[in-house]
Amino acid sequence: MIDRRTALAGMAALFGAPLFAPIARAAGLVGKDQRPVISEGPPSVQVFTAPQRALMTQLSERVIPTTDTPGAIKAGVPDYIEKLLADWALPQERIPILAGLDATEAKCLQDYKVPTAQATPEQLDALLTAAMNAQFADGAPFFAAFRQLVITGYYTSEIGMTQEQEYLPVPGEYHGDYLYSNVNKVYTA
Repeated sequence: MIDRRTALAGMAALFGAPLFAPIARAAGLVGKDQRPVISEGPPSVQVFTAPQRALMTQLSERVIPTTDTPGAIKAGVPDYIEKLLADWALPQERIPILAGLDATEAKCLQDYKVPTAQATPEQLDALLTAAMNAQFADGAPFFAAFRQLVITGYYTSEIGMTQEQEYLPVPGEYHGDYLYSNVNKVYTA
């Protein structure tokens, strides 16, 4: 049985950028003596205001939307992000996320004249793209860290590990003539 910490350590290799420090710390890759292993349950501190949490939830679902498998919200990614930032992030490490959410809200009001709570999915996608491309202040650092949080939260969740991916033990049978078109899931070893 794989636990979330082991899965987090495995996820670290997937990112082509430096790993967001709270993720690395939670995976046990750095600063092992800086934070104790945290328990299950609610976050130890409130990280987000209500509007920030609502926006973080909306954007999580835009990064990994519901398709033929559950999306970020169903996988509990928003709760994971809040717990990770509350219990594994140093206060200054929360700044890119909080400042980015506020900047995204301001960009939505500026560009679309509506708050993000009323933005369409297409508008939210455009805001994430603008953040990724550093088209507004605090956008690029926010996007890099936020994307890592959503991906690690999703792929280390029960849904991510059991419904999105399947475990294929090694060694397995070799079928050299297996058609790639028959592959419907990503297999991990």
